[in-house]
Amino acid sequence: MDEVIKLQVLRPRDTSMARPTLYLLNGAGAGEDGANWIRQTDIVDFFADKDVNVVIPVGGYLSYYTDWRSQDPVLGRNMWQTFLTRELPPVLDDALGANGVNAIGGLSMSAGSVLDLAVQAPGLYRGVASYSGCAMTSDPIGQALIRIVVEGGGKGDTRNMWGPPGDPAWALHDPYVNADKLRGTALFISSATGLPGPYEMPGVSRPTGSPPLQDQIAVGGFIESVTNYCSHRLQQRLSDLGIPAQFDFRPTGTHSWLYWQDALRTSWPVLSAAMGVD
Repeated sequence: MDEVIKLQVLRPRDTSMARPTLYLLNGAGAGEDGANWIRQTDIVDFFADKDVNVVIPVGGYLSYYTDWRSQDPVLGRNMWQTFLTRELPPVLDDALGANGVNAIGGLSMSAGSVLDLAVQAPGLYRGVASYSGCAMTSDPIGQALIRIVVEGGGKGDTRNMWGPPGDPAWALHDPYVNADKLRGTALFISSATGLPGPYEMPGVSRPTGSPPLQDQIAVGGFIESVTNYCSHRLQQRLSDLGIPAQFDFRPTGTHSWLYWQDALRTSWPVLSAAMGVD
């Protein structure tokens, strides 16, 4: 992409041995808007006693962390699949003294992307955690959601990403369609209904930069209800294919950071087992 990509890195508790690496991707703002895993959650404390490298790229605004077909006049040149699956891992393994064992997690926009990256780079990630995403890029609902994010949110053109609707690239990057390629990967998928939950209650302290509570309930509730639909469809698809996965469907909760903080903790046994750490 001809640019310098910043990384937020948490080091293992014990660096005397080569350790695995957990990649965590941010949502639509890609950490560029200040809303990121480090600022919005307690992961620094959570990973303080873990023997794993945690790497969070800063960048990829509204990119879906994929390789775009063309440079976009607004969103620029995006080649995130190439960066994350081919360019970064060997450099990072050398710089951190990592052991080449990887897992990846993502939320919202990147929750579908992490599943797609696992499909596109077989064997690179032993575990994948998808928090509140829609892994159905060739489905009309999934496509509409992507257009809302890219075109409505950032004035980009999704035709520069995977071509016009109906182009084969949309199906090529659809984890639902290509679910069989996730076989053998440890999978964790979570979502909630979108109904107000414990973190929408009056008096609850929310992270700095959180949207107004009414927006979290209305907008965040609607988005989460869509991702919940997608996640249930993915559950049925994986079940039909006989592919094991752990699903965490919460009865309440909106599309917001404190729920993703909880989801990361719930997914940790799946990710840690896949990476071979405690």
